[in-house]
Amino acid sequence: MAKGDWVSFYEKIIDENKLGAYAKLAGPAVQKAGGTFIVRGGETVAKEGMDANRTVIVEYPSLDAAKAAYESADYQTALKELDGGVLRHFRIIEGA
Repeated sequence: MAKGDWVSFYEKIIDENKLGAYAKLAGPAVQKAGGTFIVRGGETVAKEGMDANRTVIVEYPSLDAAKAAYESADYQTALKELDGGVLRHFRIIEGA
């Protein structure tokens, strides 16, 4: 069975406080749902397309698990903290 991944590119961080509040809740929500952080911040070198201030990749055991984690009550609570704090591009994709 293919794994599922979350891929987030943060184009602009508008409010560091909102991002911090989100991160405090999102990290535990991800882990509770079976996710493993593969990339969490760090240096980014953009070669094509938009520049990202921050990149996050989370791996889940399956695509269904990745979808369920996003819809979970714990993660939805974290998202409320992030509201308006960033401009990001978020995808749930089938992994290899």
